[in-house]
Amino acid sequence: ILSAHPPSPRSTTGGALTTTAARVRSAAFLVSLSLTSATLAALRPALGGKRFPHGFPHARLLLRGGSSAAAPLSPVLSQKRGLSMSSDGVKKRIGTHNGTFHCDEALACFLLRRTKAFEGASVTRTRDPAVLETMDAVVDVGGTYEPEKLRFDHHQKGFEETFDGAHQTKLSSAGLVYRHFGMEVIAGLMPGQPEDAVKLIYHKVYDNVIEELDAVDNGVSCYPADIAPKYKVSSSLPQRVGLMNPSWNEEDVSDMDERFGRAMSLAGGEFIEHASYYIKAWLPARDMVEKAVAARVSVDASGKILKFDRGCPWKEHLFDIEKSAGILGTVLYVLYPDEAGKWRIQCVPERPDSFQSRKPLPEPWRGVRDQALSDLSGIKGCVFVHASGFIGGCETLEGALEMARASIAGV
Repeated sequence: ILSAHPPSPRSTTGGALTTTAARVRSAAFLVSLSLTSATLAALRPALGGKRFPHGFPHARLLLRGGSSAAAPLSPVLSQKRGLSMSSDGVKKRIGTHNGTFHCDEALACFLLRRTKAFEGASVTRTRDPAVLETMDAVVDVGGTYEPEKLRFDHHQKGFEETFDGAHQTKLSSAGLVYRHFGMEVIAGLMPGQPEDAVKLIYHKVYDNVIEELDAVDNGVSCYPADIAPKYKVSSSLPQRVGLMNPSWNEEDVSDMDERFGRAMSLAGGEFIEHASYYIKAWLPARDMVEKAVAARVSVDASGKILKFDRGCPWKEHLFDIEKSAGILGTVLYVLYPDEAGKWRIQCVPERPDSFQSRKPLPEPWRGVRDQALSDLSGIKGCVFVHASGFIGGCETLEGALEMARASIAGV
């Protein structure tokens, strides 16, 4: 088989190793062949017992061992949730580029493998067009976005796809795959839930997980370029995935496929953690917030104070519900019990992700505690007010309500 396919003209280094590797590279269909262990044993002597060099990951895939040449690239990639087959009965294959990897294609591959069509699919890392042509899906390489052919690249000239009309961030391969398969992936995490709930989580996960990856991969900052950040963020998911690549002075890069498998696991695990939180904790809180908004006038005639019987993630729900009801900006304070049975008063922020409050607690109270705060405010049982004025505490609900009313009055 090797002798029937001449070396690729792109092979520039000499030696039997490179020549043999080039022949395997040009023989694209070999990736999908099921070679016996005897065949593998016969091929290895041609390599002098060596691995293929970096740049031929699909060739390493063939020669890594086991009875099947189509085996996934690493233990992570071989974990099966099922077995998906092409129309010709061969296991489905996902292609992406070799070399340095990024968070977007790692997550894109993970997401595809969470779908029914690509359960248990193998992942091949290469830039060889002939090999990529044999793949059932290709992400982050190939220079084309053709969803009907399951081609999901975003690097080509003229590509301007965004998630929808409400978003301006250009999609990466993660966003492209999520846009087409995200509903299926999310639905698989919340079986039996109504479609409107699945859609809510689908959009929530894009806004809070995927869009960040799209922006980072496309070089889009989250703030204007003329604003200097006050501190450096170096622990984001894209950065952590990036650190899994070999450093510039590492000589042995023969484990790139295993590294990519770990990157898939990291990115996918974080995706599942976020989605699970929104499904199990964030979504159930919506009903609580809706009820609190509906009952706000019974708490205080101003309608500016909400009361919860327990703490919950309320901020984003409140903004959505206020907007839908045409009362955006109305609620100023939220009251809820803490773990010790005392009560908190928390200011509603200007935006769900903002540290600025719509109306902070009075400046004279800030940083004052206990009896000194009660003497200053004239309210019994005060515990504290944070130095920034965004939150405070009181021994009782009645006291916390008095603090909120006094703050509205502008004492």
